Amino acid sequence: MREDFASNLRLLCGYYRSIAEVCRLVKINRSQFNKYLSGSTLPSKYILRSLCDFFGVEEYEIFLPHAQFAQIIQVRSHKASVEKPRVYVAHIDKLQQRSHGRFDEYLGYYYEIYYSMAFPGNILRNLVQITQQEGEVYYQRIERLVAPDGRGRVFHSRYRGMGFFLSDRIFLSDYESLTGNELTQTILYPTYKSRVSRLSGLRLGVAASDRHEPACVRVIYEYLGRRVDMRKALRRCGLFGADSPQIDALVKDKIDNRPRSEENLFLAMAL
Repeated sequence: MREDFASNLRLLCGYYRSIAEVCRLVKINRSQFNKYLSGSTLPSKYILRSLCDFFGVEEYEIFLPHAQFAQIIQVRSHKASVEKPRVYVAHIDKLQQRSHGRFDEYLGYYYEIYYSMAFPGNILRNLVQITQQEGEVYYQRIERLVAPDGRGRVFHSRYRGMGFFLSDRIFLSDYESLTGNELTQTILYPTYKSRVSRLSGLRLGVAASDRHEPACVRVIYEYLGRRVDMRKALRRCGLFGADSPQIDALVKDKIDNRPRSEENLFLAMAL
């Protein structure tokens, strides 16, 4: 029994980088754990239960003949490899934890306004909704493309992503959820006023054209509130000419992508 237990325990440890890592995660003394690995002693019922819970096996299973146990673990590890969370998930969780509670006043709906990458010279206004689920921040952008003259077919794109509030800046990362062929990164200044009104920043992505040119533009997020009439809000989205009276003059100035003579970098325009 001890020999099979020790062999089975060594097999389980082989799925980790080191014995030291297992001891640290299980919170068990290394010298004591070495005795289990050598088969010189068996753990108490309490420690045995902790070990089995950690490795995801039943208490009776870890005492099975080693060949039989190895076969069971091989099947489970193959199944787990399909379902195992990817490494990046831990990094995203860490960033979400650092953002915890900082998005509270920024939840709700916005108009996202910038000069279109695919239709140069025209301004694009999209609808963005930022929400929070179990402390994690998610958002979606709905892009409604219709010609400035209101004619022709209407095209919709939907982007989904996550938000992070790090070092006094808001980071939004999303992907086009219908085709999955592009990623967008937006960085915004937070508000320094008592209430959220407009947020300015930069948007990095690709033009929705055959050439898919990478581009960076200045962007304004215009806060609409926690609740909106979706149909009414979406009807106000679309492409607008640079001289359109439907886009506020201050917004036009802040999204102007022409370089300022005194700048050596392409910078967002603070409000």
